[in-house]
Amino acid sequence: MKNNRINLVIAIIFLLGALILYRLYDLQIKKYDLYVALASSQHVAYNKLQPKRGRIFIQDSYGEGKLYPIATNKDFALVYAVPRDIQNPIEVAKKLYEIFNKEEVEKEVDELFVQEDRNTMNKKIEILKDLNGKEREEKEKEILADYNRMINDEEFKEFRKIKREAEINLRKEKIINEYIKKLSKRNDPYEPIAKKVDKETLNKVINLNIPGIKFMTETYRFYPERNIGAHIIGFVGYDGNKKRGFYGLEGFFDEELRGKIGIIKAERDANRYLTIVSDREFQKAIDGSDLILTIERPIQFEACRKLEEAIIKHGAEGGTVIIMDPNTGAILAMCSWPDYDPNNYSEEEDSAIFNNPAIFYPYEPGSVFKTITMAAALDAGVIGPNSTYEDKGYVNIEGWPKPIKNSDFETHGGWGVVDMNAVLEKSLNTGSIYAMNKVGANVFADYVKKFGFGEKTGIELETEAAGNIYNLLRKKIRPIDAAVASFGQGITVTPLQLVTAYAAIANGGILMKPYLVKEIIHTDGKKDITTPKQIRRVISEKAALMLAGMLTNVIEKGHGKRAGVEGYYIAGKTGTAQVPDKNKRGYSDKTIHTFVGFGPTDDPRFVMLVKLDDPKDVRFSASSAAPLFGELAKFLLTYWQIPKERD
Repeated sequence: MKNNRINLVIAIIFLLGALILYRLYDLQIKKYDLYVALASSQHVAYNKLQPKRGRIFIQDSYGEGKLYPIATNKDFALVYAVPRDIQNPIEVAKKLYEIFNKEEVEKEVDELFVQEDRNTMNKKIEILKDLNGKEREEKEKEILADYNRMINDEEFKEFRKIKREAEINLRKEKIINEYIKKLSKRNDPYEPIAKKVDKETLNKVINLNIPGIKFMTETYRFYPERNIGAHIIGFVGYDGNKKRGFYGLEGFFDEELRGKIGIIKAERDANRYLTIVSDREFQKAIDGSDLILTIERPIQFEACRKLEEAIIKHGAEGGTVIIMDPNTGAILAMCSWPDYDPNNYSEEEDSAIFNNPAIFYPYEPGSVFKTITMAAALDAGVIGPNSTYEDKGYVNIEGWPKPIKNSDFETHGGWGVVDMNAVLEKSLNTGSIYAMNKVGANVFADYVKKFGFGEKTGIELETEAAGNIYNLLRKKIRPIDAAVASFGQGITVTPLQLVTAYAAIANGGILMKPYLVKEIIHTDGKKDITTPKQIRRVISEKAALMLAGMLTNVIEKGHGKRAGVEGYYIAGKTGTAQVPDKNKRGYSDKTIHTFVGFGPTDDPRFVMLVKLDDPKDVRFSASSAAPLFGELAKFLLTYWQIPKERD
């Protein structure tokens, strides 16, 4: 019995010893990393140092020579409420409305009425679409006169005033009630009121000195020019919990702009104060690089302003303007509408608005593509500007049941014997097919590829599309596919591809790579300077010169007269393209109007594309895109102070 008790005690001691040894093993070996980390969290201070995101600048190299930030960083306030400290939620809600919402609500209501009036006018003008010439002009004048009489009528003014106040009060009441709900949550320690509050507005809040209304500051990405250049720049948003760039340059150069996170590490003493010890670590954050763009600020502003005016005037669904230096490929302006404010990107309901129409949406270009067909035939030496053919107004294509007609066949019929100048001046589909047949479908397809169609340009922007020239990539190209491609149907291109191709004609036959970033400036002072890049020679200098002369005739004698600028020789081509019907085979009633050209013809300083999506009041681009091109061309020639070439 005595030995059994001793053995039991020994066994218990042995088990306790084994348990202690296992526990030591578990703590010191198996869970070593865990407890080191826990100890480190108590004894070591470890913080990430956030870098500043690089800025993006546009320039005014022909004015004051300054750089202007189009994307930068700015401190804003987050205003929030502590509901349990709010004494009178109703009164506070009214004050918050006055500060944060009143001005915006009144602006929204005024814009609502403007849009209503615009829609009414467009509906009345839409009825006149089948009228022509003076009859249409007279009817439009009558509609405008009636509208002016209506808005100046005293009874209408009084009615509009009452309606405006009612709409404002309706919105005001809704916003104030939302504030009251937030401020009345007595057990809620935090309710956000307004984000990204600027200094001026924050001072109004501070001056009210309302108990329970507080704020804290945070650095945000800020776009001083708002909508101007939004499609080029993109925006900074959240990917999960991390901020990063989306779309445009913000997305393409996100890594360069973001910089590198730094760290700071130091030990704490028993009182949790930081101590300076040999083990201290510090790695400085590296701020993001700055980008200097090729965009000229005055040109960008004028292009965007004129584009929006033209879209509103013609009731178009959207549009694009691209202006490029044909000798370098530098983009001087790139603007599309509708656009958005990247400061408030989260307010947009449809993310499709973030896509840049200049590079993202390929379309069938229509007659502006006849220039490419003519370039191929001239360079191959199978035609010259004075080569002739007989135009019957239509042509039959092998294997295709219907004849291909000129756009003016129904009103004019055939033009008889005409030369290649007339093909571009009168925009004859039959002449474009004739030139393509002279060079041959396969050779024509090779020229289309050489001009860069069917592949991305490589510009420094996210979401660029390549377009579609599949019909010309088959081993055996169908005659109908080659025929319609010769005047810009059955293939799709992006506006950027098109303006880049015309730049090759303007500069003597060399395809340049388009680019937006002039310099990248790193935090250590080093600069990456973009050198213009020649991709390849597409056509001979002789062919380019002949074609430039033919395109000048389009403006001097043909459909492009309204694109001209008094005192200068300008080259260009109109294009009115049908839009494919998404629901059935064939084309819809919608059209896309394009004008592409360059000037002055002898020494081009710019090449420009103007595109309007489905204008409602005119049938052809000669009356929509061409005049806008002319206005912008005149601005450019004046801005650069280029002397006139003729009286």
